[in-house]
Amino acid sequence: MHSIKSTWTTKMAFDNEIGNHTVRTDTGAPLGDDTGASPKRLLLAGLAGCSGIDIISILDKMRVKLDNLIIDVEADLTDEHPKVYSHIRMTYHFSGTAIKRSKIEKAVDLSQHKYCGVSAMLRKNCPIDYEILIEGEVEG
Repeated sequence: MHSIKSTWTTKMAFDNEIGNHTVRTDTGAPLGDDTGASPKRLLLAGLAGCSGIDIISILDKMRVKLDNLIIDVEADLTDEHPKVYSHIRMTYHFSGTAIKRSKIEKAVDLSQHKYCGVSAMLRKNCPIDYEILIEGEVEG
């Protein structure tokens, strides 16, 4: 079981105790003071973090060395309430020396379709598309 504790601090801000960490959520003016991430954007960060952890772990087992991995996530919101994500797009930016696309594609595919629970939950409600960009790619 997972659990958190969320405590209202002021206006629309909440401090969320997540394990040994505190993460603030808030909204912008005029309702809030923008002192923390919006809950919906935090959900996208959870998606990127979940997938990124999977990918780094898988590539480590494949002995693929990266210099960097950056994951950009964009999502479209519906116009009517409740405003939910209708389409999510992820772009994985890999960089390194002599990176084989086949290994990167396998790691991303395993994350997206087997291991990442956040992706699995969100995909039940909206499509998630992704693109892989590799700096330092070699054939194979």
